[in-house]
Amino acid sequence: MTDVLTTWAGSHTFRGGPLVHPTSVEEVAELVAGARRVRAIGSRHSFHDLADSPGTLVALDRLDIPLEIRSDEGAPGTGAAGTTVTVGGGVRYGELARALHAAGWALHTMASLPHIAVAGTVATATHGSGDSAVNLAAAVRGLELVGAGGEVRHLGPQDDELAGSVVALGALGVVTRVTLAVEPTFDVAQEVWLDLPWETALGRFDDLMGSAYSVSLFTDWRGGAVQQVWRKHRVLDASWTTPPAGDELAGARRAPGPVHPVPGVDPVACTQQGGVPGPWHERLPHFRLEFTPSAGAELQSEYLVPRARAIEAIEAVRALRDRVSPLLQVSEIRSVAGDDLWLSTAAGGGHVGLHFTWLPLRDEVEAVLPAIEAALAPFQARPHWGKLFADRDRSLAGLYPRWADFRELVTRRDPDGVFGNAYLARHGLRD
Repeated sequence: MTDVLTTWAGSHTFRGGPLVHPTSVEEVAELVAGARRVRAIGSRHSFHDLADSPGTLVALDRLDIPLEIRSDEGAPGTGAAGTTVTVGGGVRYGELARALHAAGWALHTMASLPHIAVAGTVATATHGSGDSAVNLAAAVRGLELVGAGGEVRHLGPQDDELAGSVVALGALGVVTRVTLAVEPTFDVAQEVWLDLPWETALGRFDDLMGSAYSVSLFTDWRGGAVQQVWRKHRVLDASWTTPPAGDELAGARRAPGPVHPVPGVDPVACTQQGGVPGPWHERLPHFRLEFTPSAGAELQSEYLVPRARAIEAIEAVRALRDRVSPLLQVSEIRSVAGDDLWLSTAAGGGHVGLHFTWLPLRDEVEAVLPAIEAALAPFQARPHWGKLFADRDRSLAGLYPRWADFRELVTRRDPDGVFGNAYLARHGLRD
C-alpha cells in the first residue's frame, strides 16, 4: 500500500496492502483466489482495526454493479412487501437513497450519516433510530459474496446461513452485492426541542421514544436536562401539521432555529428541521450527504442495552459523568427494534443505544471505556462492532446466543483464515 489510508475521521491508519480497486465481481474473485489474506474496505467509517489485513485490501468503491429494483409478485403481501433493491456493496446509503426515491421507493430507515457504504454498514449492524425501525442489516434479503477460494456464493431468504452471514464483520468473504427490502417512498418532518428535564425524560421514557417515527436524545450527561430532543415524524398526508409537545416533552421548548447536535457547531451540515416535510432520505439522517460527516475530527463508541434495562443503563452512565463528560462532544440515546440476525446488536428484541461522540483524544477515551463497560455489564450491553470498545475480559460471547454457530460457520467457510485478522482473533470470533 503506497498511500497512507485512514478511517474517515483519521482515527486509525489501516495496515495491509496492496490496496486494490476491482471494477467487477470477476476481478474480486480472481484477487481473492490468488491471495493468502484479504479484507474488504468500504467507506472507512470505523474507528479501529476491523478492516486491517496482513495481506490484500480490497476497496469496493469502483465496482460496476447496476442498481436493480425487483418486485416479486409471488411474495405474500405483494407490492411493497415483495419489492427489493440489489446494489453493489460499495455504494453509499445516501446515493442509494436518492436513486430509490427517484424511482418511488424508500428504505425503512437511515443511519445518522448517509455517507456509509452498504456492505460495511450491514456487516457491523449499524442502525437508525425508532421503536419500530429494525436494524439496517435486518432489511437484507440476499447477499452475493466472494468466498475464501474465490468462489461466488449467493444467499437468499431461504438459506439458513443468511442470518449468520449479514452481520459477519468481513469474516465470511467480500460482499459484492446486497439485496434490501424497500417500501413506497414517504415524507418525514423533523423537529427539535431543547432542555428536556431528565426527570421527564426518564419518567416518561417509553412515551417519549414512541412519540415519533424516530427519536434521538442528545446530552453531555451534565446538568438537570437533556440538551436536545430530535423527533422525526412520518408524514401521512398533505394535511399534516407539527404535533404538539404532549406530556412526554413537558418542560422542553422548541428550538428557535436549526441546531447541530454538537454544541457550538454550525448546523449547515444537518438535515432540515423546523417541522418542514420532505423526502425520507433528506430527514431521517442527521447529516447531509454533501457535507463532512458529523463533527469530522472525532472518535465514537456505542453500547446497546435491552429496552427493559434502558433507564438503569442511562442512570449508570450519568453516575460516570465526571469521567465521561470532559472527553465528550455529545452523546445520543436512541432506540432500535429487535431482529434475529446472529451477531446483530439488536438480536432478540428491542434495544436502546447509548452513543458517544468523543473528542479526538484516543488514549484518554480508551482509558475510560473499561469503566463504562463495567457499569453497563449488568445490563447485557453490546458494543457497536465498528466503534471503539475495550472488551478486556472477552465477554462478548456470552451476549450472543448464536455465537458458537457463527464461529462454526466461519471455520467451515474459511478454514485457512483468508479473511482473518487481529480484530476477529482479539474478540474471539475466530481462532
